[in-house]
Amino acid sequence: MRLRNVVGASKIIEDSKYIILDYKEHKRKYSKVFKNKNPIHIEIGMGKGDFIIESAKRFPHINFIGIEKFDSVLVRAIQKLEDEQLDNLKIIKMDATNIDEVFACEIDLIYLNFSDPWPKARHEDRRLTSELFLEKYELLFKEEKTIIMKTDNRHLFEYSLKSFTDYGYAIKHLSLDMYKEVPSTNIPTEYENKFKDKGPIYLVHVNKNKKARNC
Repeated sequence: MRLRNVVGASKIIEDSKYIILDYKEHKRKYSKVFKNKNPIHIEIGMGKGDFIIESAKRFPHINFIGIEKFDSVLVRAIQKLEDEQLDNLKIIKMDATNIDEVFACEIDLIYLNFSDPWPKARHEDRRLTSELFLEKYELLFKEEKTIIMKTDNRHLFEYSLKSFTDYGYAIKHLSLDMYKEVPSTNIPTEYENKFKDKGPIYLVHVNKNKKARNC
């Protein structure tokens, strides 16, 4: 469920020091955006920002980029950042369908937290773990490819496991009920905090070592 529109949301977002407006112009040059060569982790579908903001605070030697297309939730994240000074965090307002136009050979890890499950078969290509998206991600990574996914949707989780393994990823860690053995390193999303007591949260960590194409 999306939030109601916030008056002036677009202006609030555009004026934020965390927003990258000309994001396509920085392709292959995001280390210059951060002015360092630290690893870059991205969260596709950052929502209201709880996960990526806390990640940036907790891991100052990692650069984080949050991606979100909806003003109604993104503006909430921007508002949370008003009093923060996080040099290792940037945000891009965009549709993930175009992600291969934004990054190339520079990402170390992708987070997929509670992505839209798109349950109808005709919408399969919209799932962020479909072959269509995995092909796009292939172009983003430096060398080792790492994806960490959390979801409360059993169908999406099962679909994603097959999609990952069919595409050559190895499963490094898997949990069918994360909160029975929640890792101390876990950073919850706002959605996760709201729904973690209403059913299992599924977690999978996958990676692949083959060097990305065109790098």
